[in-house]
Amino acid sequence: MSKLSTEAYVQGVLNGDRVMLARTITLVESNAPQHFEQGQAVLAQLLPHTGQSIRVGITGVPGAGKSTLIETLGLMLVKAGHRVAVLAVDPTSSISKGSILGDKTRMALLAREENAFVRPSPTGGMLGGVARKTRESMLVCEAAGFDVILVETVGTGQSEIAVRSMVDFFLLMLVPGEGDELQGIKKGVVEIADAILINKSDGANKVGAEAARTEYNRALHYLTPAAEGWRPRAYLGSALEGT
Repeated sequence: MSKLSTEAYVQGVLNGDRVMLARTITLVESNAPQHFEQGQAVLAQLLPHTGQSIRVGITGVPGAGKSTLIETLGLMLVKAGHRVAVLAVDPTSSISKGSILGDKTRMALLAREENAFVRPSPTGGMLGGVARKTRESMLVCEAAGFDVILVETVGTGQSEIAVRSMVDFFLLMLVPGEGDELQGIKKGVVEIADAILINKSDGANKVGAEAARTEYNRALHYLTPAAEGWRPRAYLGSALEGT
């Protein structure tokens, strides 16, 4: 990465330059000592321009359809006049230390939208379902003028609670018939979800999905809501019906 001035990074982000936005996130995410000081200086100048977005965290079991939902939601929001940034977190291999970072490919339609920005990032060994600098990356996107930030967690299940403190709304996605109905009575990710979406609840899955929704709503009734004044509920979703 060629050396740029702090001012170049800041002005590039504030001007909505997507290339500079990507480079700034790369700078902020870097663990290299030579990048840390400049990254903090960039963030300090961008901070007054942040705080105006709605932040939504989306987690769930692998194969629940998180990327499909995010792309559909993102396209709908863009059509409604919003600017949408997606921060998608991919797992880092404990062996090779590499990540596939395939979310941009899975959200190809959204990635091509002028008012959308899709950024995959590796966890880098960070626990909790998010990347080491996800919070900082959200601030950069806000400064660039994105008013909706969607954070897709790594998708490993009950441990993904770190993102809750970073977002305004936290959605847990599950699929019926996976034995997850009983998870509703456990502490952990279910306890901090603002809503549960039981996805792929069509066809042969419909009966099981209805049963799962009933079980989750019963369990949620006895849990203390994560947000004051909000009562979490479980809902059904279907890719076939677009709901």
